[in-house]
Amino acid sequence: MFTIMNITIRDVDEQVFRKFKAESVRKRIKLGNALTNAMRTWLEKERGKKKVKKHFLDLKPFDWGEGTESSSVEADEILYAK
Repeated sequence: MFTIMNITIRDVDEQVFRKFKAESVRKRIKLGNALTNAMRTWLEKERGKKKVKKHFLDLKPFDWGEGTESSSVEADEILYAK
């Protein structure tokens, strides 16, 4: 359940607002409902961005192709002069 509220918003790009309002009219959606949906979508997108962060340990190994099986040993030999 939600509470209905009236708000005033400053510094809205006029052209963007006109297009947004026209689209809500075209789809027969009340402007307030369209704005609520837009805000929900934006919040979900922002929350999703924060979850994208991955830890180094989450990385999975992958195959570099034929002939690279001993690459790590070769790198060790070069780095550590073995």
